[in-house]
Amino acid sequence: MKKDTKQDELEQIYLIFAKPLYFYLLKLTGSHHTAEELVQETFYRATLSLDLFHEQEVKSWLFKVARNAYMDEWRKRKRWKWVSFFEQVIDSKEFLSPYGIPEEDLAEKEKLGEVNDVLELLPEQYRSILYLREHEEFSYEQIGETLELSGDQVKITLYRARQKFKTLSQRMGKTF
Repeated sequence: MKKDTKQDELEQIYLIFAKPLYFYLLKLTGSHHTAEELVQETFYRATLSLDLFHEQEVKSWLFKVARNAYMDEWRKRKRWKWVSFFEQVIDSKEFLSPYGIPEEDLAEKEKLGEVNDVLELLPEQYRSILYLREHEEFSYEQIGETLELSGDQVKITLYRARQKFKTLSQRMGKTF
């Protein structure tokens, strides 16, 4: 009976967090395919270490596991010297809505593309902290757990990431 409970618990966790993890990993990798693989790897690792998980909040813990999976993949690809880890694979249908004004959709898509262009120039830790705070709306405490930073380090790193984003945006002639 205990085994079924753990399986049910993991299934519920998957249903709740697979999509947010996918989008987080997509932002880090720029590749739909790689993001899907890393989500699978994240839940594989989570399954292996579910018994070790006790105190941390599930969301922070899973994002930490996902980030570690991403870093392992990045190191592996860097070691193999593959051309580019950050492929720009954007499915245009993903951003189109059957409702709304096409001009607004296009403007939003262009702005998102410009934001992504700037984000790709940031170091991984800055991209991660901005994504977790601005998109996933993590608290400082959750970010600290996910990125293994103290509360002060979270605030400092987030400030620096925002400043670097602003500087790069201005250099590229973008205003957000």
